[in-house]
Amino acid sequence: MPAKTEKATSGREKWLKFTITTPPELAEGLSNFLTELGAQGVSQEELETSALTDTPEPPSKGVLNAFIPSNASDQSLITSLTTYIDSLSDLFPDLERPHLATEVIVDPDWEEQWKKYFKPLRVTRSIVIKPTWERYQATSRDTVIDIDPGMAFGTGQHPSTWMCLEAMEEILLKDRSFREWRVLDVGTGTGILGIAAAKLGAKSVMCVDIDPQAVEIAHQNVAVNRVGDRVVIVNSDVVKIKGTFELIVANLTADALVKIKSHLVKMMEPGGYLIISGIIEQNRKDIEKAFLKDKLTTHRAITDKEWLSYVFKKPSRING
Repeated sequence: MPAKTEKATSGREKWLKFTITTPPELAEGLSNFLTELGAQGVSQEELETSALTDTPEPPSKGVLNAFIPSNASDQSLITSLTTYIDSLSDLFPDLERPHLATEVIVDPDWEEQWKKYFKPLRVTRSIVIKPTWERYQATSRDTVIDIDPGMAFGTGQHPSTWMCLEAMEEILLKDRSFREWRVLDVGTGTGILGIAAAKLGAKSVMCVDIDPQAVEIAHQNVAVNRVGDRVVIVNSDVVKIKGTFELIVANLTADALVKIKSHLVKMMEPGGYLIISGIIEQNRKDIEKAFLKDKLTTHRAITDKEWLSYVFKKPSRING
């Protein structure tokens, strides 16, 4: 969790602002790293152009803006980010090195600042993520999810979320293995995945998160999307959750996924699916080693640059 914010002499909050000019190929990794450092909102200026216009050539650079509460750890955060940028430059020597600028500012009203970069975004063939404050003219085939991320993470713009939604869309709309789907969303954040599951036809959805603030925001988003009759949100560690589910989706980190792997597999209904995401290429072997021990089969692997998502399937019960 981010450290408590220092107060300026006027009583207003102080924030450490990061501005990174980067080749678009590195923007996603940097955005994720900023989130892990504790950034409460990361705007990606290039996303608005590339996602919502028909520009024939992608931009050569993008700009990331992130805000982290300012405290005595500022220099440590800057050093960690600089080290990460150095490692990216070593891994991708043909790309221009990202340029980092920092400043401490008072009351940036970051929520309002980055809202202008969060626009309606089509993330799969039918799913559109839309901020609550934007208008969008939906077609009859669109599944529109209204999101206000508040202080939680998850606007649907990150590849790890796109890949989960793509996998969920395929399973819930095309697979007829189960007459009714019970879905578990682990680390729900703003509730995007759980809401999507309900709108894609799941009978019941349980969203779990250890962060009470995320749970509060997820409740609000569930209400806005009018799926409260099918979605339950629980403030808990997933290892305390009992029962089985036909579909489990967990968009976390590789370390967190490996740690709770046994419990996730235990909760899978025979013949059911497990979607995991938030994995980078360098963790591929660790994930496969951990998850392919339990007789799970790889139904699908989805990649987007350095990001990976897996869809595992549990064997059905053998009759007789």
